[in-house]
Amino acid sequence: MSFTWTAHRFSGGALALDVANSVVLRFDPQRRIDRFADQRAIDSFAEAANLHGCEKQRFGRLGPIGPERRASLIDLREATDRHFRALVWAEDRPELLADLLEAIAAVVRRPTSSGGYIALDVATAHSALSLVANPEPDRLKICPNCEWLFLDRSRNRSRTWCDMAVCGNRTKAKRHYRRSKQETQP
Repeated sequence: MSFTWTAHRFSGGALALDVANSVVLRFDPQRRIDRFADQRAIDSFAEAANLHGCEKQRFGRLGPIGPERRASLIDLREATDRHFRALVWAEDRPELLADLLEAIAAVVRRPTSSGGYIALDVATAHSALSLVANPEPDRLKICPNCEWLFLDRSRNRSRTWCDMAVCGNRTKAKRHYRRSKQETQP
């Protein structure tokens, strides 16, 4: 199945969150899709992050990783998701922070770049470490529509959806449909 990484897929506000959001419908076992299950999708994610990622200026050009590094990227992705979800849910889970730091350490011990780019896994580890070092728990949120993690960079911290044009519109359309259906019922 062909898949294209669009700008919407990079609405997390940090590379580490965008990587964590590469699992679609994470908590629905029947419909869950792991976009990184295919090595080609990881490679194309790095290319798309160069176009759409919010931290592209910070890291410069991101490059693909070899198949031998995929497992550590997935470990980092899962540890990132667990730790930052627990922060949003206000759960005191120091073991999740320890898991994240161990996953970061496993990645950053590897070569960081070659061929004029920084490896996707290394940039993701640095992004996650930056989020840990500069926590803004009131800015970290979970989209009520798709359940992706995102940073709310709005001035008054009132952003609700990861992407207003996608999740916000879907939620509003559902609400409108329900209201209009109730009005037409006897």
